[in-house]
This record gives sequence, C-alpha cells and structure tokens, in this order.
Amino acid sequence: MGGEAVERLIGLLARLPGLGPRSARRAALKLLQQPEGRMLPLAAALTEAARAVRRCRECGNLDSADPCSLCADPHRDRSLVCVVEGVGDLWALERAGVYRGLYHVLGGTLSALGGTGPEDLNLAPLLARLHSGAVAEVILALGATVDGAATAHWLAERIAPFGAKVTRVGQGVPIGGALEVLDDGTLAAALRGRRAV
Repeated sequence: MGGEAVERLIGLLARLPGLGPRSARRAALKLLQQPEGRMLPLAAALTEAARAVRRCRECGNLDSADPCSLCADPHRDRSLVCVVEGVGDLWALERAGVYRGLYHVLGGTLSALGGTGPEDLNLAPLLARLHSGAVAEVILALGATVDGAATAHWLAERIAPFGAKVTRVGQGVPIGGALEVLDDGTLAAALRGRRAV
C-alpha cells in the first residue's frame, strides 16, 4: 500500500492509546501529506522530549527539570501531599486547577491478580517526605476500584505512624449525573460520603 516505512509508521502510531489501526492510518496520512509542516516538527518534539523529560526524584512526575516544576514551586503548600496512581492522574488534577499542594505518583496500585506488590510501588520518596515532619495531610486520590481501595487502606496504615492526617478524595455522584443510570457501588459511595449542605 504505502511501502515498508509507511507500514512501520502506522504500526507505531497504532500502539498509542486511543488509536486503532484505522485511526493510525488516518494520522499517518495527515502527517505524510505535509511532512514539513506536521511530521518533521512532531519528530523533533518527540526527540527533544525523549532526551529531556525524566521522572522527578521527589514525586515521580514527568518533567524536563528534576525536581519537577511542581515540587520546585515555592508557592505550593508543602504540608499537603496528594497521592495518585499515575502521572495522568496528576495532570488531570492540575488541569482542574483547585489543588495547590504537592503530589506523589505511586506508579500503580497493589494488585494480587496483576502481580503488583508493595515493592513495585514508588514509596520511598513519600516516606522520606513524611519522615521530615513537614507533611500535615496526605490525600489519597486513588481510583474507586478494589485495587485502589486496598492500596489506600495499605497506605493509610503505613502513614499513620508519622502523625499526618490521611484523607481520601470524595466519590459518588458526578456533576450532571442522574441517579437512575449510576451503578450500585457509586450510589453506595455517594450515600456513605454525604455531608451537610
């Protein structure tokens, strides 16, 4: 169809999340139709990111600086640490623009079926922050899954000896959500997490 180089490009694009073979073909076609305006700048940006971006040693975020721009920001509240499963979760919380504390990326959740144990989690930097005594509250912003709940419980036990308050993000009815279409677990979490109006 388009030769070996085109098929390789399509194959690599199809590996990206959200892109199947058909979407990858469309993306490859757009790139190839304007190589100077689309493909070469993308290739340069990919090369630069591969060379410059690294994992922050303090929180686990991906950034071109270490410590990352969030950990280095003097205006962030260093007494708050929000624990997330992955960098995508951190970026989502930052997009919301309502949290001004620090983060910690675990790099996964405990999972007996998935074979993820405590040794697989990025825990040492979090424990070091807690040991310093500067952290007053740890917010566990983990998914509302069995693995997320198990990890939150396990983390709460590890954090307790440091004296920091441990909280969990609210779960339940989403804004604009109709009760009749929500699953039983979401409704139960919403009722358990109710608060005064």
